Amino acid sequence: MDIKTTKAMFDAFYQAKRIRDLLPALPQGVTPSHIHYLDTIESLERQGVRVKVSDISDALNIPRPGVTRTVKEMEAKGYLYKQDSPEDGRITYISITRAGKELSRKYNEEYFNRLAPLLSDISQEEAECTIQTIERFYRVMSERRISVDEGKD
Repeated sequence: MDIKTTKAMFDAFYQAKRIRDLLPALPQGVTPSHIHYLDTIESLERQGVRVKVSDISDALNIPRPGVTRTVKEMEAKGYLYKQDSPEDGRITYISITRAGKELSRKYNEEYFNRLAPLLSDISQEEAECTIQTIERFYRVMSERRISVDEGKD
């Protein structure tokens, strides 16, 4: 990829962040990451996973301490609850409360169900290619941090 295209990609990433900012307003004290966590937990549960902090961490590629902090926030707000494993007291499972399910339904199902028809001219293949490209960019940027001053005397 040439420099011009690389810069254009970063411009597109900036626009992508601005698109996220256009999502509907959330209730007081709820952050976009709370919605993302609810969506991730529901997805893992549909796969038959009894969700733990490590599962969320792995799925979102976020360090465990950050996930633990957000889970505690969400538990305090009544969106999640924790349950110790009866087999191993060191393991704690995370589940979504009724309030969490309602919040998720409103922001994940209702909003995106209304949005999907408006995006119908973007093919599944185009969307998947975009997702893969952004994921590859993220991997490169997070694994190979390059300093502006590298290579200078």
